[in-house]
Amino acid sequence: MIKVLHFADAHIDMANFGRHDPETGLPLRVMDFLNALDEIVSTAITEEVDLVIFAGDTYKDRAPAPTFQREWGKRMMRLSRAGIPTLLLTGNHDISPATGRAHAIQEFDTLDVPHIRVVHQPQFLTPADLEDLPVQVLALPWISRSGMLASLELASVEPEQVYEALNARLGELVNNWLEEADPNLPTILTAHASVEGAQYGAERMVMLGKDLVLPPALVKDPRFDYVALGHIHKAQNLNEGGHPPVIYPGSIERVDFGEAGDPKFFVIAEVAKGHTAFTWRELKNIRPFIDIHVRLESDQAINQILQSRLPSPEAVQDAILRMVIEYPREWEPLIDENKLRDLTANAFEFHLVKRPQMEARVRLPEGRAASSLSVVELLDLYWKASYSQMETEKQQALNTLAKSIIDDVNSGG
Repeated sequence: MIKVLHFADAHIDMANFGRHDPETGLPLRVMDFLNALDEIVSTAITEEVDLVIFAGDTYKDRAPAPTFQREWGKRMMRLSRAGIPTLLLTGNHDISPATGRAHAIQEFDTLDVPHIRVVHQPQFLTPADLEDLPVQVLALPWISRSGMLASLELASVEPEQVYEALNARLGELVNNWLEEADPNLPTILTAHASVEGAQYGAERMVMLGKDLVLPPALVKDPRFDYVALGHIHKAQNLNEGGHPPVIYPGSIERVDFGEAGDPKFFVIAEVAKGHTAFTWRELKNIRPFIDIHVRLESDQAINQILQSRLPSPEAVQDAILRMVIEYPREWEPLIDENKLRDLTANAFEFHLVKRPQMEARVRLPEGRAASSLSVVELLDLYWKASYSQMETEKQQALNTLAKSIIDDVNSGG
């Protein structure tokens, strides 16, 4: 049996909100992520785990500022000095789409940091690769679509069949590794990928149309003893009550309001051949996100209604708070924005989003009948008419999602 600490999706420089710490000069939101990372690293050391698996996405993109590289490096060096073998998978945020470009955690490979192993391409790791730990690991970091096409020689495959072909090749690769594996040793699969059936968090819109989705049968293969996943920010076990546990620990801090209600975790697993026990470790001191939506139905007592929807001062303290208000445009002068800001002055951040509505009629392009427009074209007109304040990027994402569903239905999916 070996003791494994598994975490993923650190995104330590995802500083979307807030001020800077006067002592370190770092954004306070970056400090939130680093504090969570400190808790994870300290647990690994104090509980003397045998192996740490980080399942990808260190930063928000592949070109982090040197300051953030320094802060991540400090925490990894603590693991290195403690002599804990640590696997760092590259995630989709860590790699460049351009062939030959360095990934975001390249320095650990370049400097050959003791006990730290970066996995940037699919690998089967035996005990000899893991400092003689009695375990074997099948590692699948994020691989771009173009990289998969090149490495698996699928250039001639029809575009609509690419992902089906990729999944078939990956299935063959994993099965071949499992046949090579020592049947007496526990086997771990770690991957930065989506799995069919997983519940997505706020990151779904970012991934739309770009994901290779692994089939459940691949990750639930009973020859595995633990499956350590990254990429999806919502913590979950995709094989509840079964063997192996198939675990997304989720991101280590809330990234945006889409994760407002999600607690944050890492996992400690005791992995043995044929049996694994694991515990969710909830991260402490995660900054609260509070998301309030109000749709005003009357022009009477507007400010009393808005103020009554605010949480208590204790709940607001140091929270990131958003209030979204929808109302007819002509009621705009009735809203006392200054009073709302006074009442939320002790919040870490307060975002007031006003969405004035106005009646709009859908106007068809000149000379076109509704029957001549495709479903996606009609949907696009609907967004523009009914949700004029919606960001263009969100409209495009919704249209992309609708098209993928329609194409799937039309193809018999």
